[in-house]
Amino acid sequence: MKKKDTHQFIQKYKGIATFGMDRASDEETIMFYLQKFSEDAFMKTLLPRLSDQELEDIYDWIHTYLKKHISEEEYHNLFLKDR
Repeated sequence: MKKKDTHQFIQKYKGIATFGMDRASDEETIMFYLQKFSEDAFMKTLLPRLSDQELEDIYDWIHTYLKKHISEEEYHNLFLKDR
């Protein structure tokens, strides 16, 4: 059975999505922003407005942090969900 993507955090989040107060709030705010950012409707609006360079910058940024902080096994199990 293929694993499905989930965005459960955003459905239950009651915080104020502010950055700089403490580590826990910072992590919650990043999760909030990334889940809102990845919404299909938002992406369909934003992506066509980005330049080729901006698209490449986003891809490179994501790829860099995945390689730096996630093992290959985690990459396949948690990110791609292909194992």
